[in-house]
Amino acid sequence: MNSPWRKSSRSTDQNPNCVEARSNERGFEVRDSKMGESSPVFGLREEDFTGLLRAAR
Repeated sequence: MNSPWRKSSRSTDQNPNCVEARSNERGFEVRDSKMGESSPVFGLREEDFTGLLRAAR
């Protein structure tokens, strides 16, 4: 089961170019927030998603 999409806290009206993420039974998924439902969805294992979050700081 997928959790709801969550938009990055860095996404604002002035800077909408961010990603959305959600968890599922296999790990996590990310997509482009600008594209919404038409965005490709990329699946990530938990350790890869954690690495992505660390790199974004």
